Amino acid sequence: MNQELDVPALQRRLAAFAAARDWQPYHNPKNLAAALSVEASELLEIFQWLTPEQSAGVMADPDTAHRVTDEVADVLAYLLQLCEVLGIDALAALSAKIDRNELRFPATKSPTTPNGSANNSPTDTESHPSE
Repeated sequence: MNQELDVPALQRRLAAFAAARDWQPYHNPKNLAAALSVEASELLEIFQWLTPEQSAGVMADPDTAHRVTDEVADVLAYLLQLCEVLGIDALAALSAKIDRNELRFPATKSPTTPNGSANNSPTDTESHPSE
């Protein structure tokens, strides 16, 4: 497998894979978004009942690492296919989003919660940068 690993090349391979199986009629934005959600849920399922410490170590177990890697690949495959169908340049969209988040959430030395206490958690739901 000497395929170049860049986004357009991967999107071409995915499109060719679907075309060879006559799957294009099913690859519309609604179906691809639904499939993306399902695959993301399958990835989440692996972590569902793990502690944060256990979740940080999932790649140490070869079987679990294989499952995680496969689900990440499935999520990325459907995301790239969705972007292709909608004409979205995934890397440009991500870069633009990071730019907006850097302006929206300027870095501070000591983030605080609304009550003034220190909050160093990147999962603060009140100001999560992926919104």
